[in-house]
Amino acid sequence: MKLTKLVFALLLFLYPLISHAYVGPGLGLGAIGVVLGIIGSILLALIAIFWYPIKRLLKGQKQSGEANNGRKLNKLNENNTPAKPDVPK
Repeated sequence: MKLTKLVFALLLFLYPLISHAYVGPGLGLGAIGVVLGIIGSILLALIAIFWYPIKRLLKGQKQSGEANNGRKLNKLNENNTPAKPDVPK
């Protein structure tokens, strides 16, 4: 019995009915704009979620690469003036 009701509901839903409404270009463009806005916001959210961990990983690799070169950057000496980086000879 439930299956026949489900099939009947699907057929009724798919049956085209006459609509006495005007869907003009303004409503169509507005609907397209809303859909594009939703898709864009989802994409930006995904980019934001994945970008910051990748950025942090790349920044960590860059800093470890500088440490392997033997340079000390942004260090202050006892007079609170920037120290010169140690350059290997």
